[in-house]
Amino acid sequence: MRRATITTMTEPRALQRLLAWSSPAFPAGAFAYSGGLETAIAEGTVGDPARTRNWIEASLKSGTAHSDAIFVAEAHRTCGSAARLCALAELCLALTPARQRREEMLVTGNAFMEAVRAWPAPVHDRLASPCPYPVAFGAAAGAGGIDATGTLTAYLAAFAQAQISVAVRLVPIGQTDGLNIQAGLEPMIEALAAVLSDATVDDLGSAAYAADIAAMKHETLATRIFRS
Repeated sequence: MRRATITTMTEPRALQRLLAWSSPAFPAGAFAYSGGLETAIAEGTVGDPARTRNWIEASLKSGTAHSDAIFVAEAHRTCGSAARLCALAELCLALTPARQRREEMLVTGNAFMEAVRAWPAPVHDRLASPCPYPVAFGAAAGAGGIDATGTLTAYLAAFAQAQISVAVRLVPIGQTDGLNIQAGLEPMIEALAAVLSDATVDDLGSAAYAADIAAMKHETLATRIFRS
């Protein structure tokens, strides 16, 4: 497959963009979703710092975050091909196990696509509409010349931070416990970003069934704070 020619961005500018795009303040709306964690907390599966960390680790190793990161890597690698990006978007949505998770993918993906237009690039016109968030994030970073490992580090760290924020509010665990979890996950995120930067759709797979079931059950919760 012929790849587009991409000029690598200077490190300080790349860092600025990654900090902006992965920030909870970036108007993609990811802060409104728990990815099934709210269900796990309501049912007592997650109820303390140790189980919070275990839940997040499972997603990073073999669950939603792991699969999404592979789509980020593939979109980053093939950001010059509209056909490939559309195929990735279709596959990403087809593999999403819960209705509300699918909604999360599309709402955050489309919001990210709209917001990232503040940084003009031809890749915006290559993305499918609607487009899931991991594909949009990876393609924007790839087209911007941001390296794959840095892109995945930002994406996975933002995922972990969002999950910790849910637990801080709902378990609840303290801010210090949340920060300790975040600090403890840094080596895993660093290692995963390095490995998954070369991953392809052939490496897709998930064994985090409890999280998938929790995401499916979320829409039936009597009281909900988050949208998934």
